[in-house]
Parts: sequence; C-alpha cells; structure tokens
Amino acid sequence: MRGEAWLTLAVVLATIAILGSERLSAPFTVLGAVTFLLVAGVVDADQALSGFSNPAPITVAALYVLAAGADATGALERITGRLLGPDEHRAADDRRGLARILFPVAAASGFLTNTTLVAVIAPRIVTWTRQTGQSPSRYLMPLSFAVILGGTLTLVGTSTNIVVSGLLEESGAQPLDFFEIGRVGLPVAFAGLILLIALAPRLLPSRRAPSDDLLADVREFTVEMTVAPGSPLTGLSVSEAGLRSLEGVFLVEVEREGRRISPVAPHELLTEGDRLIFAGNVRRILDLQRVPGLISVEDRHFSIVSSGPRRRLYEVVVAEAAPLADSTLKATGFRAKYGAAVLAIHRAGQRLAGKLGELQVRQGDVLLLVADADFRERWLNSSDFLVIAPLGGEVPPRREKATPAGLVLLGFVVAVASGVLDILPAGLLAAFALVALGVLSPVEARRAVDLNVVVLIAASFGLGAAVAASGLAGELGSALTGTFGGLGDRGLLAGVIIATLLLTELITNNAAAVLMFPIAVAAATESGLDPRPFAIAVALAASASFLTPIGYQTNTMVYGIGGYRFWDFARLGLPLTVLVLLLAVLVIPLAWPLQR
Repeated sequence: MRGEAWLTLAVVLATIAILGSERLSAPFTVLGAVTFLLVAGVVDADQALSGFSNPAPITVAALYVLAAGADATGALERITGRLLGPDEHRAADDRRGLARILFPVAAASGFLTNTTLVAVIAPRIVTWTRQTGQSPSRYLMPLSFAVILGGTLTLVGTSTNIVVSGLLEESGAQPLDFFEIGRVGLPVAFAGLILLIALAPRLLPSRRAPSDDLLADVREFTVEMTVAPGSPLTGLSVSEAGLRSLEGVFLVEVEREGRRISPVAPHELLTEGDRLIFAGNVRRILDLQRVPGLISVEDRHFSIVSSGPRRRLYEVVVAEAAPLADSTLKATGFRAKYGAAVLAIHRAGQRLAGKLGELQVRQGDVLLLVADADFRERWLNSSDFLVIAPLGGEVPPRREKATPAGLVLLGFVVAVASGVLDILPAGLLAAFALVALGVLSPVEARRAVDLNVVVLIAASFGLGAAVAASGLAGELGSALTGTFGGLGDRGLLAGVIIATLLLTELITNNAAAVLMFPIAVAAATESGLDPRPFAIAVALAASASFLTPIGYQTNTMVYGIGGYRFWDFARLGLPLTVLVLLLAVLVIPLAWPLQR
C-alpha cells in the first residue's frame, strides 16, 4: 500500500478504537480524524467537507423535525394506542404479547424514526409488564430489534438508508427509491420478527429492571380526565381499559351525568364523557395525558392559555394573600386571571376528590399548571404565589394540532413514495410546514434536530472520501476479494456483509456505512460486479446491530430500562444476525443481479 493508505488505515483504526471506548464524542472524534487527514494532504478541502454539501445530513435533520411534530401532537400515541389496543394487558402470554407488539411497531418504524418509537412505547411496555407480573426484559430488547428491522423497509426508516442513498448519488449512481431497500428489508424483517417471537421467551432471562420509584415524586396530585368523544375506551370496563392497576396512579372516582361513583369497581363500564378523578405522583399524572382516548378536562383551554406551541409546565405554591386562597378555581376565574390552566392539585397529607374547578384551594396547595413560556416572568414578583418553579418533562400533547401534523406527515410520505418530490425538498417543505402551521415553534424545531448525529454523518463522508482517495478502499476491497472471492459472487457479498456487521458493533451505524461503502464498491468493481447490490448490503448490515447494547441507539435506550447485562444482547442477537446474513445473501442477488 502507498504511504497515504497506511496513514489513513492508522487513522481509521484509531477512530474506531476511540468510538468503541466512548471516551470522546463521536462527532468530535470523526471530525478530528478528517481534519488530521486534511492537514496531512490525504484529502483536499472539497473531499473533507463533502458531507456538508451532501443531501443526507440535511434530510436527517428534517426528519428529526417531522418526528418532533408527531410527538408533540400526540400522533404517535394515537398510532401506538390503536396498534396495541386498550386491552393490551390481556395478552399475558409472551409470544402472543410479542406478536401483538412487534409486527405493528416494525411496520411503523418504516415511516417514523425508530428512536422516537422506542421512547414512546418502552414506558408503556414497562407499565404493562408490571401490571401482568412479567419482566420488561422479555419485551424491550425484542422491541428495539423490531424497530431496527422495520427501518429496513423504506428509505426513511433509518438515517443509514439515507446516508447510503447520498453516497450512491455522490458516486454518480441513482439514489435509492423510497421502497427499493424494502425488496430485501421486507423478507428479512418478516423472518426476523418470527425468529424473535419464537426465541425471545426461551433465550431472554427475566431481569429486574432498575425501579424509578426512588426517583418518583412522592407528592400525590389529583387530576381530572375525560373519556374523549370516539375514545377506544368507551364500552370497556375499568379493568379492560387498564385503568385499574396503573403504576403510581389510583382511580379515585368516576363522575357520570352528575352522579359520582366511588369506589370504582373493576367491572365498571366507561362511557363517553365520563370524568375520571385520578391521584398519583407527578410523573404518572403527566403520563395520563398521553393515554389514547383520555383528555384533560382543561385540554380545550391549553391552546388559549399558551400562545402557539410554546407551552411549559409549572408548579406553583398558593400564597396566603392570594385571591385564590379559600376559593375555587372556577370562582376566581383562574384561566382568565393568570393565563394558565390547572392540570392537577396537590395538598399535603390529603387525597382530594371531586372536580378540580369546584375544590376549595388552600394556602400551601401546589398547582400543576400549563402556561406559556412567559408565565414565570409575569407572576414571579406577585403575592399570589410563594413559589413558581418550571417543571421538566413533556407537556400535554397539542391535540388541536394533531390533524395538520398528520396531514403534513402523510403528504411527505406520499410525495416521496410517488416520486413527485425527492426526499430532501419534501423533508424541508414538511418541516417548514409544521412551523408555519404552529405545530412547532422555530425554537422547538431547532431543538428537535440532534446536531451530534447531523455533524457525525457529514464528517463521516469526509472520512469515507479519505478511504477512497488514499487507495485504502481498493486495497481492502482486494483483500475482501481474495478472501471471499473464491466462494463466488455470493461469497464476496457475504464477506462485505460480515465486515459491515462487525464494524457496526464497534462504531455508529452511519459511520460503519460510510467506511464500508467505498470498500464494498471497490471489491465489486474489481470483480466486475454491479456495485449497487453491495451498497444495499452495506445499508442493511450497518443497521443490523443486534450483538451489543452500544451498536445502535435503540439498543442503548432499552439497555438500562430492561435491566439487561451486556452479553444478554448476544444471546438473542446472534441467531438474528446469522438470519440476516443468510437471507441477505439469498435475497439481494435475486432483487439486484450481481452481474452488470
């Protein structure tokens, strides 16, 4: 090899080692490697910065904004609620429960970001398993693997697909079509889900997840919810709706047409318009806001008390001199006076019952409010409240914006899938539409973008360019050809997949795809084969991280929640990885002929 190739190899190996150790941030590490190679003259400025002019990073940024819009409006809760169903707690059998969860989640992952899906569904699974006396470790790892498999169904299923599409376009080839990768992704995902359902109950141990009870707010708040019109909970009993055994929340009473039902029997049927009084800690009270079919009695006022999407949660302590003390929220006209809606009330040493608006508020009561971002500045120096504390956590969904957000997302998918717009202009147009329609503020749209991921993708292109320009890609491609070429065209394809699978467990999936792309193309070109199926193989294998909890973001997310040990992932991930390898070698040549 030339000196530049040896230098690039040393830099790549050092980069992999640092990324694997997680001692430095991934963007800083990759950007530093590219900078070193630029200074050393291995790449020029255009090559080093090629990723920042490639559509892939900006497309990923736009998709982050779309995911934030869906999350902020509760659209994901609607989808997952309908997929899992209000009676999800009935499926106590491991395989039935897995089938009920994994298939719809994998399908949704083809169109929604997988990290967002796991963030929304994982807490529900934890609650459900505690209700049914099961271990969440039986379900959370399969959940992560299912969204990874589902990400191979479409171009937008994972950022890795977009990265490879950008690399193809940069090399002069056609970018990936919206459903193109699904030719191999669909059979791999279907077979992978069947394997997960069959083996997970046998291979996954029951781990005790670290409890968040110690971190939960022990203060008990009272909140009033309503069974919404058209709610999927209508006609179900309290027990069937899963409202009887909610963790950290107790259903105190039901009010129906002026009649109060307390205590609430498990067999009590819910009807549209029922007002449900719950008591529980802050975290679980906020979780109730995202239960499909339940809305806060103050829901219709959320858009009034907060201008646009800039909603915030606050805790306030009622002062003795406040007009509110010894009165009711309704009598004092709380919403009009303070520009805020009361979500829940806490009173030390006492469980409250009845409508929030009719409860007599006392000095020292803690009110959980939804208001705009300027609420604290307006009332900080007033004598009405002793304390005004912004509260971290998710605000109630902006359900009034769910329809425009859903239409924007649908329009984006249809435009890209039909070929009317390329993914970059469609993504940017959809992101701007969410801001223009008031679903997200410009600040929220900016914060939704994970700049670390965007910079990492852009910087990785420079590292990939160095691998190609230095001649290292050709040398490694020749090594792959020499090692696996004797096994035929499919053997060479298998070699590319194996190398990518190993690399993606050590570094991020996007970095693995960028590093392996030029090597795979070089190996294919040297053997006189079409590079496109090898690029598809890189995209598929770079996302197929099932052996460790650090190879993919969703694996890391469920690692702590499920109480897993490091090598638990290999127990289930190894047979799944072997399955992906075998099916990819079988299906890819059928969908994309290897010969030119």
